[in-house]
Amino acid sequence: MTETKTEALAAEEQADVAATAEAEQQSSEPAGDEELFHQSEIAADYVEGLLDILDFDGDIDELVSGGRPMVEVVGERLGALVGPRGATLEALQELTRLAIYRETGSPSRLLLDVGGYRANRKKELVAVAKNAIEKVREHGEPVRLEPMSAFERKCVHDVVNAAEGVESESEGVEPNRRIVVHPV
Repeated sequence: MTETKTEALAAEEQADVAATAEAEQQSSEPAGDEELFHQSEIAADYVEGLLDILDFDGDIDELVSGGRPMVEVVGERLGALVGPRGATLEALQELTRLAIYRETGSPSRLLLDVGGYRANRKKELVAVAKNAIEKVREHGEPVRLEPMSAFERKCVHDVVNAAEGVESESEGVEPNRRIVVHPV
């Protein structure tokens, strides 16, 4: 009888190892649109629960864009969920990503937007990047921008990478990580 239990435990352990290996392989593969949409649904449910607890009104849209799940909260008086310079929004996004991870076991690249903050900030950052590009072209000197979040830095890098004669790099450590635009 002991041998049977040992064999059963060994078989169970082999199955666990195989399942873990399969899960690791799946997590290294890019997520499909169906999986990404499922992540956005999980996120929407989580954010809806937070809005209820905080007694905020807002409509929640879930979508997949650019190969990542997105949740947009639209409504009036949502500024408290954005916070100064988007700090509260960044924290909510991380909490929402954790909720997705808790349910799926996979990390998520969810992008959360509240009250159109990220969309508006992206427009501002395009202008900042274009201004920096012009200064670099005009003076031939590097331009250091203000510290930015990862989302903000990516927006600026995208604009600079699309321009000729300049390049960008990030320097520093969070929360003071910034972009420097250089001539090529």
